[in-house]
Amino acid sequence: MAGETILIVDDEQEIVQLIQLYLVREGYKVISANNGHDVFEIVKEHRPDLIILDILLPGLDGIEVCRQLRKTSHTPILFISCKSEDIDIILGLSMGGDDYMTKPFSPSQLVARVKALLRRNSIREQHQDDPQLVKFPGLEIDLVSHIVRANGQTISLSAKEFDLLSLMAKTPNRVYKIEHLFELIWSLDSMGDPRTLIVHISNLRKKIEANPAEPRYIITVRGVGYKFNGSTG
Repeated sequence: MAGETILIVDDEQEIVQLIQLYLVREGYKVISANNGHDVFEIVKEHRPDLIILDILLPGLDGIEVCRQLRKTSHTPILFISCKSEDIDIILGLSMGGDDYMTKPFSPSQLVARVKALLRRNSIREQHQDDPQLVKFPGLEIDLVSHIVRANGQTISLSAKEFDLLSLMAKTPNRVYKIEHLFELIWSLDSMGDPRTLIVHISNLRKKIEANPAEPRYIITVRGVGYKFNGSTG
């Protein structure tokens, strides 16, 4: 549904103008910031529906901006960066980013990612009133409040981490192919960067598994994808 507000945070004005041109064509309202320090007041005032966030910003970088935003906000964050190393992707997604695109990118592909993230977020909000609680030994997932407890401790998850965990936990022992998870969680018709999914799975394991190297809940099915182990005991 067009009409949502998108915040672009990038100090390269040409990129901001290019992204804005494509988003406005799709009916979105676009606001922008050229540094990390201004983001918090803008978010407080305008309450954007999605944030496109460059990692390399003057002063306060995008990673730190995301980390601070995640203390109070679940607004979808799409990272953009000229850096394509795995460590940068891991850092961005670990801090709560929902997706990652490397410059240079196709503006039309970025618009498709924006639509997918907004669509997924809208679906999640529509189902917040469904009273559901998923329980397994040592793990409890509240689908209404988005609270996850592992061994009695409340665990902080990003929006995409929660979506992945709740999807698989609601259908235990079902094997999900990687491309199917991209379709369901990112709402992408074609598979995105596999590293994005791998990082989210890795982050989930670190947060809910007693031993991430020998996962009890999220199991890798080699050559296929992942499943949630419904036989935990």
